[in-house]
Amino acid sequence: LLALAGVFYKAGALVFGGGHVVLPLLRAALVPGWLSDSAFLTGYGVAQAVPGPLFTFSAYLGAVMAPSGAALSWSATALVFMFLPGLLIVLAGLPLWTWLARHPAARGGLAGINAAVVGVLGAALYDPIWVNAVGGGADVAVALAGFLLLEVWRVPPLGVVAFCVGAALLAA
Repeated sequence: LLALAGVFYKAGALVFGGGHVVLPLLRAALVPGWLSDSAFLTGYGVAQAVPGPLFTFSAYLGAVMAPSGAALSWSATALVFMFLPGLLIVLAGLPLWTWLARHPAARGGLAGINAAVVGVLGAALYDPIWVNAVGGGADVAVALAGFLLLEVWRVPPLGVVAFCVGAALLAA
């Protein structure tokens, strides 16, 4: 349980700009030995349908990796330790944040960090999601249709998820 807490604490401590930044970290730490790539990607896909998907995903991962009868404690440990670094940073860092907000050079540095996060998010989309989930033209069409439904026609996310699941099943 301590090793599990360490994995999720480390991932939670490295979040900046959004939870998807931790996806490659979690995959590298968990997939080789704790669970299969299929179980990892299944949980990631399901977590996308709820608010705060990557932090919700940590609870799923804890439950899937748990020994028999320990799913609740492992799930809770993964979830708590994923949130803990952010909570500690907020509690300890509020005075520093106030200082940073008054200094243009510090604000510029934070803008640069935010730009780097965009690159990390792109990498997280490409591998493992694009590499493992997009196998051909039908998959690209479903992804593009889902994007258009969400961004152009403003279909609610649950409707887009339902459409994509149905379209993927029909294409399979």
